[in-house]
Amino acid sequence: MRFLYFFVIKSYSFLIYFSGFFNKKAKQWTKGRKNILDSIKSEVKSGEKLAWFHTASLGEFEQARPLIEGFRKNYPDFKIFLTFFSPSGYEIRKNYSGVDYIFYLPLDTPRNAKRFVEIVDPQIVFFVKYEFWYNFLRVLKNKGKTVFIVSGIFRKEQHFFKWYGSWFRKILKMITFFFVQNHESKELLKTIGIENVEISGDTRFDRVFEIAQSKKSFPLVEAFKNDSDIFLGGSTWPADEELIISLINKKTGKLKFIIAPHEVHKERIRSLKEKFLENVLLFSDVVSGKIEKEEIKNSKILIIDSIGILSHLYQYAKFAYIGGGFGVGIHNILEAVTFGKPVFFGPKYRKFQEANDLINLGAAFCVHNDLELIKNVEAFLENTEKYDKCSKICKNYVLDEKGATDIILKKTNSVI
Repeated sequence: MRFLYFFVIKSYSFLIYFSGFFNKKAKQWTKGRKNILDSIKSEVKSGEKLAWFHTASLGEFEQARPLIEGFRKNYPDFKIFLTFFSPSGYEIRKNYSGVDYIFYLPLDTPRNAKRFVEIVDPQIVFFVKYEFWYNFLRVLKNKGKTVFIVSGIFRKEQHFFKWYGSWFRKILKMITFFFVQNHESKELLKTIGIENVEISGDTRFDRVFEIAQSKKSFPLVEAFKNDSDIFLGGSTWPADEELIISLINKKTGKLKFIIAPHEVHKERIRSLKEKFLENVLLFSDVVSGKIEKEEIKNSKILIIDSIGILSHLYQYAKFAYIGGGFGVGIHNILEAVTFGKPVFFGPKYRKFQEANDLINLGAAFCVHNDLELIKNVEAFLENTEKYDKCSKICKNYVLDEKGATDIILKKTNSVI
Protein backbone atom coordinates (compact mmCIF):
# COMPACT_ATOMS: atom_id res chain seq x y z
CA MET A 1 0.00 0.00 0.00
CA ARG A 2 2.90 2.35 0.69
CA PHE A 3 4.13 1.82 -2.86
CA LEU A 4 0.66 2.58 -4.24
CA TYR A 5 0.48 5.74 -2.13
CA PHE A 6 3.91 6.83 -3.43
CA PHE A 7 2.78 6.11 -7.01
CA VAL A 8 -0.39 8.19 -6.58
CA ILE A 9 1.53 11.11 -5.04
CA LYS A 10 4.11 11.15 -7.85
CA SER A 11 1.45 10.75 -10.53
CA TYR A 12 -0.47 13.68 -9.07
CA SER A 13 2.70 15.76 -9.11
CA PHE A 14 3.38 14.97 -12.78
CA LEU A 15 -0.23 15.74 -13.68
CA ILE A 16 -0.06 19.12 -11.96
CA TYR A 17 3.27 19.85 -13.65
CA PHE A 18 1.92 19.29 -17.16
CA SER A 19 -1.32 21.11 -16.31
CA GLY A 20 0.82 24.11 -15.48
CA PHE A 21 1.46 24.76 -19.17
CA PHE A 22 -2.14 25.98 -19.53
CA ASN A 23 -3.39 26.45 -15.96
CA LYS A 24 -2.09 29.31 -13.80
CA LYS A 25 -2.98 27.67 -10.49
CA ALA A 26 -1.22 24.44 -11.41
CA LYS A 27 1.84 26.41 -12.50
CA GLN A 28 1.91 28.19 -9.12
CA TRP A 29 1.62 24.82 -7.34
CA THR A 30 4.71 23.52 -9.15
CA LYS A 31 6.75 26.72 -9.09
CA GLY A 32 6.12 27.21 -5.38
CA ARG A 33 7.68 23.82 -4.60
CA LYS A 34 10.81 24.23 -6.72
CA ASN A 35 13.88 23.74 -4.48
CA ILE A 36 11.56 24.31 -1.55
CA LEU A 37 13.56 22.30 0.99
CA ASP A 38 16.69 24.29 0.19
CA SER A 39 14.69 27.51 0.62
CA ILE A 40 13.37 26.37 3.97
CA LYS A 41 16.84 25.36 5.13
CA SER A 42 18.27 28.74 4.16
CA GLU A 43 15.63 30.61 6.21
CA VAL A 44 15.05 28.52 9.32
CA LYS A 45 17.62 29.10 12.02
CA SER A 46 18.99 26.10 13.87
CA GLY A 47 17.85 25.76 17.47
CA GLU A 48 14.63 27.76 17.17
CA LYS A 49 11.55 26.54 19.01
CA LEU A 50 9.04 25.98 16.22
CA ALA A 51 5.33 25.20 16.08
CA TRP A 52 4.21 23.92 12.68
CA PHE A 53 0.70 24.67 11.42
CA HIS A 54 -0.43 23.07 8.17
CA THR A 55 -3.57 24.02 6.24
CA ALA A 56 -4.77 22.85 2.86
CA SER A 57 -6.09 26.14 1.54
CA LEU A 58 -7.65 29.47 2.44
CA GLY A 59 -10.68 28.06 4.22
CA GLU A 60 -8.56 25.88 6.48
CA PHE A 61 -6.26 28.82 7.14
CA GLU A 62 -9.24 30.76 8.47
CA GLN A 63 -9.91 27.81 10.78
CA ALA A 64 -6.31 27.85 11.95
CA ARG A 65 -6.01 31.61 12.32
CA PRO A 66 -7.56 32.05 15.80
CA LEU A 67 -5.43 29.13 17.02
CA ILE A 68 -2.27 30.57 15.47
CA GLU A 69 -2.93 33.95 17.06
CA GLY A 70 -3.81 32.39 20.40
CA PHE A 71 -0.70 30.23 20.32
CA ARG A 72 1.50 33.23 19.53
CA LYS A 73 0.03 35.17 22.44
CA ASN A 74 0.47 32.26 24.88
CA TYR A 75 3.91 31.15 23.67
CA PRO A 76 5.82 34.23 22.47
CA ASP A 77 9.13 32.35 22.61
CA PHE A 78 8.01 30.05 19.78
CA LYS A 79 8.44 30.74 16.08
CA ILE A 80 5.45 29.76 13.95
CA PHE A 81 5.93 27.84 10.71
CA LEU A 82 2.90 27.78 8.38
CA THR A 83 2.48 25.61 5.28
CA PHE A 84 -0.19 25.46 2.58
CA PHE A 85 -1.00 22.73 0.11
CA SER A 86 -2.91 24.88 -2.37
CA PRO A 87 -1.96 28.08 -4.22
CA SER A 88 -5.37 29.54 -3.39
CA GLY A 89 -4.26 29.63 0.22
CA TYR A 90 -0.56 30.38 -0.12
CA GLU A 91 -0.77 33.11 -2.77
CA ILE A 92 -3.42 35.03 -0.83
CA ARG A 93 -1.85 34.69 2.62
CA LYS A 94 1.88 34.51 1.84
CA ASN A 95 2.38 37.90 3.48
CA TYR A 96 0.39 37.12 6.62
CA SER A 97 2.25 38.80 9.46
CA GLY A 98 0.97 36.51 12.21
CA VAL A 99 3.63 33.85 11.56
CA ASP A 100 7.39 33.75 11.08
CA TYR A 101 7.64 31.41 8.07
CA ILE A 102 5.22 30.62 5.25
CA PHE A 103 5.86 27.94 2.62
CA TYR A 104 4.14 25.44 0.41
CA LEU A 105 4.03 21.93 1.84
CA PRO A 106 6.64 19.83 0.03
CA LEU A 107 5.33 16.79 -1.86
CA ASP A 108 4.65 13.97 0.60
CA THR A 109 7.43 11.56 -0.35
CA PRO A 110 9.57 9.66 2.20
CA ARG A 111 12.67 11.69 1.33
CA ASN A 112 10.92 15.06 1.48
CA ALA A 113 9.19 14.27 4.75
CA LYS A 114 12.40 13.11 6.42
CA ARG A 115 14.41 16.14 5.34
CA PHE A 116 11.61 18.60 6.10
CA VAL A 117 11.17 17.38 9.66
CA GLU A 118 14.94 17.38 10.19
CA ILE A 119 15.19 21.01 9.03
CA VAL A 120 12.12 22.43 10.78
CA ASP A 121 12.26 20.14 13.82
CA PRO A 122 8.89 21.30 15.19
CA GLN A 123 8.15 20.82 18.87
CA ILE A 124 4.41 20.68 18.20
CA VAL A 125 2.36 20.24 15.01
CA PHE A 126 -1.19 21.27 14.14
CA PHE A 127 -2.86 19.80 11.04
CA VAL A 128 -6.23 21.35 10.21
CA LYS A 129 -9.37 19.35 9.42
CA TYR A 130 -8.60 16.79 6.68
CA GLU A 131 -4.81 16.82 6.37
CA PHE A 132 -3.54 13.24 6.70
CA TRP A 133 -0.17 13.00 4.93
CA TYR A 134 1.27 9.53 5.46
CA ASN A 135 5.00 10.17 5.14
CA PHE A 136 5.00 13.37 7.18
CA LEU A 137 2.97 11.73 9.93
CA ARG A 138 5.18 8.63 9.92
CA VAL A 139 8.37 10.67 10.35
CA LEU A 140 6.79 12.87 13.03
CA LYS A 141 5.60 9.78 14.90
CA ASN A 142 9.04 8.13 14.73
CA LYS A 143 10.66 11.28 16.13
CA GLY A 144 8.16 11.47 18.99
CA LYS A 145 6.58 14.75 17.91
CA THR A 146 3.18 15.86 19.21
CA VAL A 147 0.67 16.11 16.35
CA PHE A 148 -2.81 17.53 16.81
CA ILE A 149 -5.67 17.36 14.32
CA VAL A 150 -7.83 20.43 14.89
CA SER A 151 -11.42 21.06 13.76
CA GLY A 152 -11.50 17.49 12.49
CA ILE A 153 -14.74 16.07 11.16
CA PHE A 154 -15.39 12.47 10.16
CA ARG A 155 -18.22 10.72 8.31
CA LYS A 156 -19.01 7.03 8.05
CA GLU A 157 -18.56 7.02 4.26
CA GLN A 158 -14.87 7.94 4.55
CA HIS A 159 -12.38 5.20 3.71
CA PHE A 160 -11.10 5.05 7.30
CA PHE A 161 -14.32 3.29 8.27
CA LYS A 162 -14.63 0.89 5.33
CA TRP A 163 -13.65 -2.80 5.25
CA TYR A 164 -10.69 -1.92 3.01
CA GLY A 165 -9.52 0.96 5.21
CA SER A 166 -6.98 -0.76 7.47
CA TRP A 167 -3.97 1.02 5.94
CA PHE A 168 -5.72 4.40 6.19
CA ARG A 169 -6.59 3.70 9.81
CA LYS A 170 -2.87 3.25 10.49
CA ILE A 171 -2.37 6.85 9.34
CA LEU A 172 -4.87 8.11 11.90
CA LYS A 173 -3.14 6.15 14.67
CA MET A 174 0.05 8.15 14.07
CA ILE A 175 -1.71 11.27 15.38
CA THR A 176 -1.24 12.24 19.02
CA PHE A 177 -4.64 13.79 19.64
CA PHE A 178 -7.82 14.70 17.75
CA PHE A 179 -9.97 17.77 18.34
CA VAL A 180 -13.20 17.10 16.46
CA GLN A 181 -16.23 19.19 15.63
CA ASN A 182 -19.02 16.87 16.74
CA HIS A 183 -20.10 13.79 18.68
CA GLU A 184 -20.51 11.68 15.54
CA SER A 185 -16.82 12.13 14.68
CA LYS A 186 -15.76 11.05 18.16
CA GLU A 187 -17.95 7.95 18.03
CA LEU A 188 -16.70 6.98 14.56
CA LEU A 189 -13.09 7.20 15.69
CA LYS A 190 -13.98 5.09 18.71
CA THR A 191 -15.25 2.29 16.41
CA ILE A 192 -11.73 1.92 14.97
CA GLY A 193 -9.98 2.00 18.33
CA ILE A 194 -9.07 5.69 18.51
CA GLU A 195 -10.02 7.28 21.83
CA ASN A 196 -7.51 10.13 22.11
CA VAL A 197 -10.28 12.50 21.05
CA GLU A 198 -12.04 15.55 22.43
CA ILE A 199 -15.06 17.38 21.04
CA SER A 200 -13.84 20.96 20.77
CA GLY A 201 -16.11 22.32 18.06
CA ASP A 202 -14.86 24.30 15.10
CA THR A 203 -12.29 27.09 15.46
CA ARG A 204 -13.98 28.94 12.59
CA PHE A 205 -16.62 30.12 15.07
CA ASP A 206 -13.89 31.93 17.01
CA ARG A 207 -12.64 33.49 13.80
CA VAL A 208 -16.00 34.75 12.52
CA PHE A 209 -16.99 36.04 15.95
CA GLU A 210 -13.77 38.05 15.99
CA ILE A 211 -14.52 39.42 12.51
CA ALA A 212 -17.95 40.61 13.62
CA GLN A 213 -16.48 42.30 16.70
CA SER A 214 -13.81 44.16 14.70
CA LYS A 215 -15.52 44.62 11.35
CA LYS A 216 -14.11 47.06 8.82
CA SER A 217 -16.29 49.75 7.32
CA PHE A 218 -16.55 50.48 3.60
CA PRO A 219 -18.06 53.96 3.04
CA LEU A 220 -18.41 53.44 -0.72
CA VAL A 221 -20.36 50.22 -0.17
CA GLU A 222 -22.54 52.15 2.27
CA ALA A 223 -23.11 54.74 -0.46
CA PHE A 224 -24.08 51.96 -2.88
CA LYS A 225 -26.49 50.48 -0.32
CA ASN A 226 -28.10 53.85 0.35
CA ASP A 227 -31.54 53.07 1.82
CA SER A 228 -31.98 49.70 0.06
CA ASP A 229 -31.71 46.13 1.31
CA ILE A 230 -28.72 44.15 0.02
CA PHE A 231 -28.76 40.62 -1.31
CA LEU A 232 -25.14 39.43 -1.23
CA GLY A 233 -23.91 36.43 -3.21
CA GLY A 234 -20.61 35.33 -1.68
CA SER A 235 -18.01 32.99 -3.23
CA THR A 236 -20.32 32.31 -6.15
CA TRP A 237 -19.86 30.17 -9.24
CA PRO A 238 -21.77 30.46 -12.54
CA ALA A 239 -24.44 27.97 -11.44
CA ASP A 240 -25.12 30.05 -8.33
CA GLU A 241 -25.23 33.26 -10.31
CA GLU A 242 -27.98 31.94 -12.59
CA LEU A 243 -30.30 31.80 -9.57
CA ILE A 244 -29.31 35.30 -8.46
CA ILE A 245 -29.88 36.69 -11.97
CA SER A 246 -33.43 35.29 -11.90
CA LEU A 247 -34.00 37.03 -8.58
CA ILE A 248 -32.68 40.29 -10.03
CA ASN A 249 -34.94 39.98 -13.05
CA LYS A 250 -37.91 39.30 -10.78
CA LYS A 251 -37.41 42.78 -9.32
CA THR A 252 -38.33 41.56 -5.86
CA GLY A 253 -38.72 44.31 -3.29
CA LYS A 254 -36.30 47.19 -2.98
CA LEU A 255 -33.21 45.02 -3.30
CA LYS A 256 -29.74 45.82 -4.50
CA PHE A 257 -27.20 43.12 -5.23
CA ILE A 258 -23.56 42.56 -4.37
CA ILE A 259 -21.88 39.58 -6.01
CA ALA A 260 -18.46 38.38 -4.89
CA PRO A 261 -17.43 35.51 -7.18
CA HIS A 262 -15.08 32.84 -5.87
CA GLU A 263 -12.60 33.59 -8.66
CA VAL A 264 -11.77 37.19 -9.57
CA HIS A 265 -9.44 36.95 -12.56
CA LYS A 266 -10.21 39.32 -15.41
CA GLU A 267 -11.90 36.82 -17.73
CA ARG A 268 -14.18 35.59 -14.96
CA ILE A 269 -15.21 39.14 -14.01
CA ARG A 270 -15.77 40.10 -17.64
CA SER A 271 -17.95 37.02 -18.20
CA LEU A 272 -19.98 37.73 -15.07
CA LYS A 273 -20.50 41.37 -15.90
CA GLU A 274 -21.82 40.50 -19.36
CA LYS A 275 -24.66 38.46 -17.84
CA PHE A 276 -26.46 41.51 -16.48
CA LEU A 277 -28.76 43.84 -18.35
CA GLU A 278 -28.61 46.38 -15.52
CA ASN A 279 -25.82 48.90 -15.07
CA VAL A 280 -23.10 47.04 -13.15
CA LEU A 281 -20.32 48.53 -11.05
CA LEU A 282 -16.97 46.91 -10.33
CA PHE A 283 -15.61 47.42 -6.84
CA SER A 284 -12.16 48.22 -8.24
CA ASP A 285 -13.63 51.08 -10.31
CA VAL A 286 -15.54 52.39 -7.32
CA VAL A 287 -12.53 52.56 -5.00
CA SER A 288 -10.28 54.00 -7.72
CA GLY A 289 -12.56 57.01 -8.07
CA LYS A 290 -13.62 56.25 -11.64
CA ILE A 291 -17.30 56.26 -10.65
CA GLU A 292 -19.11 59.36 -9.45
CA LYS A 293 -20.80 59.06 -6.06
CA GLU A 294 -24.24 59.71 -7.54
CA GLU A 295 -23.81 56.81 -9.97
CA ILE A 296 -22.70 54.56 -7.09
CA LYS A 297 -25.82 55.54 -5.17
CA ASN A 298 -28.17 54.87 -8.09
CA SER A 299 -26.67 51.59 -9.31
CA LYS A 300 -28.28 48.25 -8.55
CA ILE A 301 -25.47 45.69 -8.92
CA LEU A 302 -21.94 45.75 -7.50
CA ILE A 303 -19.39 43.06 -8.40
CA ILE A 304 -16.54 42.54 -5.94
CA ASP A 305 -13.44 41.96 -8.07
CA SER A 306 -11.05 42.03 -5.10
CA ILE A 307 -10.08 39.47 -2.50
CA GLY A 308 -9.88 39.61 1.28
CA ILE A 309 -12.91 41.80 2.06
CA LEU A 310 -15.93 39.52 1.61
CA SER A 311 -16.13 38.47 5.26
CA HIS A 312 -16.62 42.12 6.27
CA LEU A 313 -19.17 42.91 3.55
CA TYR A 314 -21.81 40.61 5.00
CA GLN A 315 -22.54 43.30 7.61
CA TYR A 316 -24.29 45.29 4.86
CA ALA A 317 -26.47 42.43 3.63
CA LYS A 318 -30.03 41.58 4.51
CA PHE A 319 -29.74 38.21 2.77
CA ALA A 320 -26.69 36.10 1.99
CA TYR A 321 -26.38 33.43 -0.66
CA ILE A 322 -23.25 31.29 -0.31
CA GLY A 323 -21.84 29.69 -3.44
CA GLY A 324 -20.50 26.22 -4.16
CA GLY A 325 -23.66 24.25 -3.46
CA PHE A 326 -24.04 23.23 -7.10
CA GLY A 327 -20.39 22.13 -7.29
CA VAL A 328 -18.18 20.25 -4.84
CA GLY A 329 -19.65 21.87 -1.74
CA ILE A 330 -20.68 25.17 -0.17
CA HIS A 331 -18.17 27.76 0.94
CA ASN A 332 -18.04 29.37 4.37
CA ILE A 333 -21.53 30.30 5.58
CA LEU A 334 -20.40 31.35 9.06
CA GLU A 335 -18.98 34.67 7.85
CA ALA A 336 -22.56 35.71 7.05
CA VAL A 337 -24.21 33.94 9.97
CA THR A 338 -22.08 35.77 12.55
CA PHE A 339 -23.68 39.02 11.37
CA GLY A 340 -27.14 37.52 11.86
CA LYS A 341 -27.90 36.97 8.18
CA PRO A 342 -30.17 34.14 7.05
CA VAL A 343 -28.26 32.14 4.43
CA PHE A 344 -29.22 30.37 1.22
CA PHE A 345 -27.15 27.79 -0.65
CA GLY A 346 -27.36 24.93 -3.14
CA PRO A 347 -27.85 21.22 -2.39
CA LYS A 348 -24.21 20.20 -1.79
CA TYR A 349 -24.11 21.10 1.88
CA ARG A 350 -24.42 17.86 3.89
CA LYS A 351 -20.69 17.57 4.70
CA PHE A 352 -20.88 20.83 6.63
CA GLN A 353 -22.04 20.57 10.23
CA GLU A 354 -23.02 24.23 10.53
CA ALA A 355 -25.24 24.08 7.43
CA ASN A 356 -27.10 21.05 8.75
CA ASP A 357 -27.46 22.64 12.18
CA LEU A 358 -28.83 25.90 10.86
CA ILE A 359 -31.27 24.20 8.50
CA ASN A 360 -32.61 22.28 11.48
CA LEU A 361 -32.85 25.54 13.44
CA GLY A 362 -34.73 27.20 10.58
CA ALA A 363 -32.14 29.88 9.83
CA ALA A 364 -30.50 28.44 6.69
CA PHE A 365 -32.19 27.34 3.50
CA CYS A 366 -31.21 24.93 0.76
CA VAL A 367 -32.50 25.99 -2.66
CA HIS A 368 -32.48 23.72 -5.69
CA ASN A 369 -33.49 26.30 -8.29
CA ASP A 370 -34.28 29.96 -8.85
CA LEU A 371 -37.96 29.57 -8.00
CA GLU A 372 -37.13 28.31 -4.51
CA LEU A 373 -34.71 31.18 -3.95
CA ILE A 374 -37.27 33.78 -5.06
CA LYS A 375 -40.00 32.21 -2.91
CA ASN A 376 -37.80 32.26 0.22
CA VAL A 377 -36.64 35.84 -0.28
CA GLU A 378 -40.18 37.08 -0.88
CA ALA A 379 -41.40 35.29 2.24
CA PHE A 380 -38.83 37.13 4.35
CA LEU A 381 -39.62 40.48 2.78
CA GLU A 382 -43.28 39.98 3.62
CA ASN A 383 -42.65 38.82 7.18
CA THR A 384 -40.19 40.93 9.16
CA GLU A 385 -40.94 39.00 12.33
CA LYS A 386 -39.74 35.78 10.66
CA TYR A 387 -36.60 37.53 9.46
CA ASP A 388 -35.79 38.91 12.92
CA LYS A 389 -36.24 35.48 14.46
CA CYS A 390 -33.84 33.88 11.96
CA SER A 391 -31.31 36.65 12.47
CA LYS A 392 -31.35 36.09 16.22
CA ILE A 393 -30.92 32.33 15.76
CA CYS A 394 -27.85 32.92 13.59
CA LYS A 395 -26.13 35.22 16.07
CA ASN A 396 -26.89 32.96 19.03
CA TYR A 397 -25.63 29.93 17.12
CA VAL A 398 -22.18 31.49 16.73
CA LEU A 399 -22.13 32.60 20.36
CA ASP A 400 -23.03 29.11 21.55
CA GLU A 401 -20.45 27.34 19.36
CA LYS A 402 -17.37 29.53 19.80
CA GLY A 403 -14.62 28.49 22.20
CA ALA A 404 -12.76 25.71 20.36
CA THR A 405 -9.50 27.67 20.41
CA ASP A 406 -9.43 27.83 24.20
CA ILE A 407 -10.06 24.08 24.48
CA ILE A 408 -7.16 23.28 22.13
CA LEU A 409 -4.77 25.73 23.82
CA LYS A 410 -5.60 24.23 27.22
CA LYS A 411 -4.52 20.81 25.93
CA THR A 412 -1.45 22.40 24.37
CA ASN A 413 -0.39 23.63 27.81
CA SER A 414 -0.11 20.04 28.99
CA VAL A 415 2.36 18.98 26.28
CA ILE A 416 4.65 22.00 25.91
